[in-house]
Amino acid sequence: MTPQSGTELGTALSHLVLAVVSLHAAVCTAQASRGAAAGFLLQALAAATMLAPGLGTDEDRLTGAWVATVISLPLLAFDFHWVNGDRSSANLMLAGGMVLAVAGDHLGAEGRSVAGQAVVLVVSVTILIVAVFTANTYGMWGGMMLGAAGLLSRLETDRLLLLPKEDICRWALAAGSWAYCRALHTHHLHWE
Repeated sequence: MTPQSGTELGTALSHLVLAVVSLHAAVCTAQASRGAAAGFLLQALAAATMLAPGLGTDEDRLTGAWVATVISLPLLAFDFHWVNGDRSSANLMLAGGMVLAVAGDHLGAEGRSVAGQAVVLVVSVTILIVAVFTANTYGMWGGMMLGAAGLLSRLETDRLLLLPKEDICRWALAAGSWAYCRALHTHHLHWE
């Protein structure tokens, strides 16, 4: 096995894990939280399309991943804020994500990169704040993992701990998605 094929295998595995975790989270939250389920489903679809070699160009897949980021993460934040009673922040997060998704063609590649990273950081910080005030441990872990993915994506290096930076970000995003799913489940059990 050459180093290049090992890297490709690791990248495919990180996409697969993110897709499976996100799909599982979508199924688990579908009854109680349709917005979060839609967000998880968008994440799963974006990760799965990166695995399929014949589905459009690389640019199409990257654009799809960007749109999934600026819509799916605000959907997760919307639902998390909504179920915790913060309606104005929920609506603001969702509206901001929709505006970014529509304005994406006007931003250029660098603008989309900055906007996507900003969405990740804003969503993670707001969910972390709500989780701290509501003592939702899974929400805190989800916020930290998503924040870590956002901060790691800003680093100038291409590799971290001998792995491609993007793979580590996907692993952190998968861990954060699992924690958000648990956080929503815990919240719904608490209020039933």
